[in-house]
Amino acid sequence: MRRSGPPRRSKPPARAWIRRVIRWGILILIGVHLLWATALAGLRFINPVTTGVQLQRQLEAILTLSKYHQVRKQLPLSQISPDLQHAVIAAEDGRFYEHHGIDWKQVRKVAEESRESGEISRGASTITQQLVKNLFFTTHRNPIRKVCEYTLAPMADFILGKQRVLELYLNNVEWGPGIFGAEAAAQFHYHVPASKLSREQAARLSAILPSPRRRKPGRMNQYSAAIQTRMRQLGW
Repeated sequence: MRRSGPPRRSKPPARAWIRRVIRWGILILIGVHLLWATALAGLRFINPVTTGVQLQRQLEAILTLSKYHQVRKQLPLSQISPDLQHAVIAAEDGRFYEHHGIDWKQVRKVAEESRESGEISRGASTITQQLVKNLFFTTHRNPIRKVCEYTLAPMADFILGKQRVLELYLNNVEWGPGIFGAEAAAQFHYHVPASKLSREQAARLSAILPSPRRRKPGRMNQYSAAIQTRMRQLGW
């Protein structure tokens, strides 16, 4: 009589596998967010060596065999023209000092406009969201990046504080091919330090931020005038 072998282990049901995948996914997500939180805590006191967008531009140049020279210099907020600070807020995030990383009022407004028109006409990203994108991601749009922005922006706002968020944004945002930060932008476009930018120059630099690799400050007559109007409305 043949001895029966050890009983075969039954395969775990599909639900068990799904629960395991979900559990690991949650653990990975928590781990990644802890890393981001640690990085943000460090950025409260230390300037970044590089950013996601800066690495993206370097990689694009390598892949296309293009010449690429990156110019960037970190400055304390006190050495950046107040006019530029105000112009960027007026242009990019008028309620910067009122929200906590996400401007839900603006999000609802854009959602209503999109529902009426049938298409997404414009974004509602805050300066904090744009900073998170610049630091940790790339300019490529995808739903995962947007979800991460919405979870990271409130964290960045809480850990860094408004003034540090603005300082990091102004020092690392792209202002032209290879031009990163207010100092590099002021020197490249106007041959003056960032501290000496005039109100008109600040408005024109802010006007190119939505598309800094294609727009030129000298051509932004109408939009820069609108930014200066917003600045006056905000009390600047």
